[in-house]
Amino acid sequence: MSAVDEFRSFNRFFTREIGLLDKHLLASDYTLAEGRVLYELANNGEQTAADLGRSLQMDKAHLSRIVARFEKRKLVRVRASSTHGRQRLIALTPAGQEVFSGLNRRSQLQIERILAPLNDNERGRLISSMRQIRSIIDTDQTPDKVTYRSPRPGDLGWVIHRQAVLYHEEYGLDWTYEALVAEILSKFVTTFEPAREAAWIAEYAGSIAGSIFLVQSDDSMVAQLRLLYVEPSARCLGIGRTLVAMCIDRARELGYHKIKLWTNDILISARRIYEAAGFQLVDEEKHHSFGQDLVGQTWVLDLRPGGAPDK
Repeated sequence: MSAVDEFRSFNRFFTREIGLLDKHLLASDYTLAEGRVLYELANNGEQTAADLGRSLQMDKAHLSRIVARFEKRKLVRVRASSTHGRQRLIALTPAGQEVFSGLNRRSQLQIERILAPLNDNERGRLISSMRQIRSIIDTDQTPDKVTYRSPRPGDLGWVIHRQAVLYHEEYGLDWTYEALVAEILSKFVTTFEPAREAAWIAEYAGSIAGSIFLVQSDDSMVAQLRLLYVEPSARCLGIGRTLVAMCIDRARELGYHKIKLWTNDILISARRIYEAAGFQLVDEEKHHSFGQDLVGQTWVLDLRPGGAPDK
């Protein structure tokens, strides 16, 4: 099936599963559109018809008819704005609040019935998938929705999996790259020194969107930046630059003189981030790894005032 066919098939499944094809919402006297208007007024308070229309992306005439029906049933009250006489402000009445509460309870019970047969792992996968769908399609992607935290149980396995999958899809690296990532993170955990090392997980829309690791190298005064990655759906949010900046700042706080990293020349976006952060290329060497002919590169950033990387 094509992407369009899969999308449409999922839509048909989901609308059937939650009863959106029924004439009325949740066996009530209200349509889906009416239920959405009640929800917006209940959760966002008094607002104009224009505000309602924008938030719901609803046809103006259709919305006007719904408001008129609600007003007739005494579910909403409509009054002129005290500051803008032409604006009409719409709010739920106590009767409207009661109707909304009933619909809300029915919706809650409906979803609970759908989730009931699922175990904790299945629920987690379902919710994570929903968040990913929303984050990919949502055009209102802004950096302030991104959060950064320390790793939690399960995160490192996810990082290994995603880096292996993405680097295979984007650069053709084979499964031996997954072994390298697993080895690096296994060593990071077993030899972790909290006073000298750190790690950050970026989250966006409730899902992991990227990561980076700061580790001590063989030279106690040289830190190493490792395994920077950002999910494709989150690459417009500046996550890579932020993770690198956090890593550099922490290295300075811990008293390192330098921070180095090893990468391959095919990782163009990452190299641009390193260069913008002040790293300088000090060495490169051809090698055959992960099923590909590559050019490995070593980049160094001197953290001391006026410092310059060693050639």
